[in-house]
Amino acid sequence: MASIKVHGSVFSPAVMRVFAALYEKELQFEFVNVDMKGGAHKKEPFLSLNPFGQIPAMEDGDLKLFESRAMTKYIAHNYNDKGTQLLIQDPKKMAIASVWMEVEAHQFDPPAMKLTWELAIKKMFGMETDAAAVEENEGKLAKVLDVYESRLAKSKYLASDCFTIADLHHLPNIQYLMGTQAKKLFDSHPHVSAWCTDILARPSWSKVMAMQNQK
Repeated sequence: MASIKVHGSVFSPAVMRVFAALYEKELQFEFVNVDMKGGAHKKEPFLSLNPFGQIPAMEDGDLKLFESRAMTKYIAHNYNDKGTQLLIQDPKKMAIASVWMEVEAHQFDPPAMKLTWELAIKKMFGMETDAAAVEENEGKLAKVLDVYESRLAKSKYLASDCFTIADLHHLPNIQYLMGTQAKKLFDSHPHVSAWCTDILARPSWSKVMAMQNQK
């Protein structure tokens, strides 16, 4: 039995981010579905894994983690000798990777996640889209992608010419948004569009999407 367990939903962007890291590292893991509709994430035993009652939660032996980006960093560091090299060893280059990880979390994710919620996830639950929120966050994301376009004109990937954890963190929101009207924001930035096509085609990501298709 795999020592790694990931608790959550296969449709959660945060959970998908962790899956991607595990598949890049070619690691065996057990997925434990959390009944979100039944509120299992707000009750024990889940709260013993994440006291904030949010997915995902992860176990690796006696180690318990929450927050998806902390999980991906742990996976990349602890299993550095497995699968894809998601980290850059050179200190200066790793610093650049860290910058783009922070950019994803603090600049890209807020508008992208709001658009994912409004344009993709709400539709999955038959909820009405907030057009004003969509317009506001499309404007915000477009400005972020202007910066990405400039960066990706100089580098194949965000941190370097190699795929790293900085790129991986973007995958879930990009996947969802490519199936919505927000795709136009990516298409209007040629280097960003090429980057999206590249990272979405990774075998690890195909395995993440296959998990959803099994549901």
